[in-house]
Order: sequence, then structure tokens, then C-alpha cells
Amino acid sequence: MELESNNHSVFLMHYHLALVVKYRRRVITDAVSDRAREIFERIAPTYGITLKEWNHDVDHVHMLFRAQPKTELSKFICAYKSASSRLLKKEFPEIRRKLWKEYFWSRSFCLLTTGGAPIEVIRRYIESQGRK
Repeated sequence: MELESNNHSVFLMHYHLALVVKYRRRVITDAVSDRAREIFERIAPTYGITLKEWNHDVDHVHMLFRAQPKTELSKFICAYKSASSRLLKKEFPEIRRKLWKEYFWSRSFCLLTTGGAPIEVIRRYIESQGRK
């Protein structure tokens, strides 16, 4: 287990993020996914985020990343969606034929915490504290 630390804490925070293309349009090719990943990796360090894994299907992407306790995840996700939407539609004009409005991504997203022990194991550990 590879823990991170700062002046006041030790932590290990992994997240799984799934973003879906607006109207589930099938516009994500390998080239579009590669560029979307480049944009993610360019923005992420500003928010204390490190990409660990990336994959895609034709209408959505999945990311596994590490973050810090101070990371404002919703701000990062909004910044990423905004920048990538603008750049992908500009750099891949064929996308505009399927997504003619300003948005590339759906308004919603799925963000899950990952790693560590299952919740039930943690619950039992906490309940057992103070007992011999």
C-alpha cells in the first residue's frame, strides 16, 4: 500500500469516475479518447489528482485516479468536462455532426470511492475498538 502524506495527514484516496457523452452519442474513438486523456492529465495536477487508469467505450469513459484530502472533486470534474468538451469539439469536427449543441458530456457523472477494505470489515474494526 502506497500512502501519500502532507504536513498534517497521511492518506490514500482512489476514485472511479465515469463520464457519459451527451445523449449517449457514439463519438469516442481511440483518437478522441487519447486526446481526452491528455486533457485530463494536463488539468489534474492543478487539483492534486494523479491518473492511474483510463479506458473508454464509444459513448463513455472510465478513469481511476488518486486525489488528496484538499482536492475539490466537483470543481475538478466541472473544469475537466468544460475544457475537454470545448477542445474535443474543436479538434474533432466530426463530433459536431452528432452533438450540435455546446455540450459534449452529459450533465451527470458517476464518482465512486475505491480501494481499501469492504465497508463491513471497516465497520467491524471500528466496533471492536476498545475491546480486548
